[in-house]
Formats: sequence, structure tokens, C-alpha cells
Amino acid sequence: MTDRPHQAMVCTTLPGFFVALALWLPVAVALEPVPEQDIDNSIATAKPMIAIIIDDLGNQRLPGLRVIDLDGPIACAIMPHTTHATYLANRAYAAGKEVILHLPMQPAEMNRIAGPGEISLDTDRTELAYILEQDLRSVPHTVGVSNHMGSLITRHPGHMRWLMLELAHRGDLFFIDSFTTPDSVAYEIALETGVPAGRRHVFLDNVQTAAAVEKQFERLKRRANSYGYAIGIGHPYPATLDYLQLALSVAEKQGFQIVPVAQIITRMEATLLESQLQTDLVGDEQPSLAYEH
Repeated sequence: MTDRPHQAMVCTTLPGFFVALALWLPVAVALEPVPEQDIDNSIATAKPMIAIIIDDLGNQRLPGLRVIDLDGPIACAIMPHTTHATYLANRAYAAGKEVILHLPMQPAEMNRIAGPGEISLDTDRTELAYILEQDLRSVPHTVGVSNHMGSLITRHPGHMRWLMLELAHRGDLFFIDSFTTPDSVAYEIALETGVPAGRRHVFLDNVQTAAAVEKQFERLKRRANSYGYAIGIGHPYPATLDYLQLALSVAEKQGFQIVPVAQIITRMEATLLESQLQTDLVGDEQPSLAYEH
């Protein structure tokens, strides 16, 4: 926490001091963005929460099943119109996991396609609504939407507003900004349009080794300790799943809660102050095109 702005207070008596202090404190609080644990004593004493999303499910059956078999409320982000999308969504739902539509969105690299059911800059508003509807039908039991790739289109307020208005109209889906570009406006526009939303803080496995995944998971825990919550995204790589199979129970013994994504979003909504939108971005891992798997 940064030091409070210095303000001179002239007090000749003890009662005068408390009067001046009462007048000064609201100003100091208004000027100072604070981590969430400083806002409310009940939040400060709560266990830090971690949510894990595993992206890019649907193309391979066995890795998808291994994700579903992980202990704890690991969210399953499933790509639409993939071979095993419906099967894995049904299995994840039966296992009590959150199912997220991992919505393909246009990346900055123009020679790449995010996948079937992609939203691009060439998509008009009517087409966007239709594509979203078809994508959701291919991934049953969806409780939220996240972007797959999207380093180009998530920069564009027009398309992001169309998407969020569709989600707001449905009223039963949250949005997770995978944050594949620092110029993304998806999270902010989701909040503006009343869509429950969160944003990825750490990618776990851009380097697919046990040591690299461990390093990123430690970053995730530090972030959760500092702000009370953190959202991590991984992929169904062997190194990632091997590590999580052991690390999740260890993290809980260390005092962390492994929770559904929706629980962190609820926590964020309960504590979000206007001045904290920028505070929430501090310390997060900066994205690059390497994050668009």
C-alpha cells in the first residue's frame, strides 16, 4: 500500500484532533486505491482464492477427461464445434465442473484462424448473435464465455459491445477476458454492460515444463495473497496436468481456496470500487502473441 497523502492538521486539544481526523480520513480513502483485503475486515481475514481454467478442450478426448478428473472445481473451457465438445461438456457438468464456451476470436496474426465458430472484424452484429447462439448450442451447460485468441478483435469496442450486449440479454453467463493483448477492452466493456466478468491474471504454461508451470503457479499464489483472489489459465498439456494433480491439494494446505470462477467474479463484484479497476490490473502478467495457443 502506498503512503497516504500528507495533510497538515492543526489540533490544540485532543477532542479537536479526533474531529479533524474524522474529516480527513474519507478524503484519504478516496484518494488511495487499495488492495481488496484493505477494504473490508471480513475480506482481509478470508483465505485467498484461486480459480483455474483449462482452455482449448474439445479436440482431444483423453486430455479433456483428465482435466475433468482433477480434484477441485477446475473450470473446463471448451471450444465450439470440436469433435468432443458436447461429450466433454456433458461429462464436465456431471462431474460438477464449470463449463465455459471458449469462443474463438480473431487474432492479430492475419494468417491464423482461431477456429470454427470464430468472431472476426468481418462479423456484423446479426452474424455475431447467430454465431454465438450456434457456438453455445455445441457446448451444453455453459455458465460463461472466454475468448480463444482474440488479440485483434478484443481491442475493438464495437464488436466487444455487441458481444457483451448479447451476453447481457441472456442474463445467465459471465465473461472471462483471457487477456491476450494489453489493449483488450473486453473486460471493461463487460462491466459497463452489466455482464459479470473477470480477467486472467497468470498463464500457467507458456513453457511446457514442470519447472516453468511451478514458477507460474507460485506467481498465481502471490497474486492471490496480495489481492485476495487470482485467476489462472492453463492448457491440457501433460506438464500442466501432472503439476496440478499434486499442487492443488498442497495449495489448499497452505491456506488457499481453490474455487469456481463464478465465486471469484462474485467476490470482485462485491468489492469493486471505481478506483480499483486500474488497481486490479497492477502486477498482472503482461500478454503477448505467444499466449494465443
